[in-house]
Amino acid sequence: MATVLLVRHGRSTANTAGVLAGRAQGVHLDERGLEQARRAAERLAEVRLVAVVSSPLERCRETAKALVARRADPPPIRTDRGLTECDYGEWQGRPLKELARERLWKTVQSQPAAAGFPGGETLAAMQARAVATVRRHDAAVEAEHGPGAVWVAVSHGDLIKAVLADALGSHLDHFQRIHVDPASISVVRYTDSRPYVLGTNTHEGSLAWLTPPSRSPRRSRAGSTGRRRGSDAEVGGGAGPG
Repeated sequence: MATVLLVRHGRSTANTAGVLAGRAQGVHLDERGLEQARRAAERLAEVRLVAVVSSPLERCRETAKALVARRADPPPIRTDRGLTECDYGEWQGRPLKELARERLWKTVQSQPAAAGFPGGETLAAMQARAVATVRRHDAAVEAEHGPGAVWVAVSHGDLIKAVLADALGSHLDHFQRIHVDPASISVVRYTDSRPYVLGTNTHEGSLAWLTPPSRSPRRSRAGSTGRRRGSDAEVGGGAGPG
């Protein structure tokens, strides 16, 4: 079972300007956004990362670079358009306070599964491509690096919320109940039986516990609890990471 860390890009110049950036080029991290990305990197310093996959937009690529900048042996950074921002069409580049007066705004808030942006894509289509992209990379990471491998997907707020909603088994109409801040880290582990959401919108604390400890050959056959870690849920909640 590989584990994916869903990292939203740090605060951007569009975030501070109150503009819906969408897929516009030239939107970069601001000074605070760069610091947020560096703090996220510190939280991941003790995690063995095998891959980083980023949205091709600048603010995500800058965040991805900050995440691995101080690593002695950084994993390669790849980009995938499947992780790019939602195509907001005619909404792109407009102030959020102006968009909030549009009739479509209420649909986006209360019934996002029915929302489609003029000249852009629907939120349902955005979720489908985002989930498919994350699951495809997750399967490839596990096939190459084995169970226990940890990788990072750097993307955008609505995409990460949509992926988390899918992992939680929640309808897209409920995805606005999930909050994803700039440079926050959410954690999902996919298994044959179901996804497990290990954390959402986290800001503080080391994530070193995600890297499985090295075990002696004798212990590795059974695992630290005397059995293999499977894809079944622990009845009662289990003992947590070792």
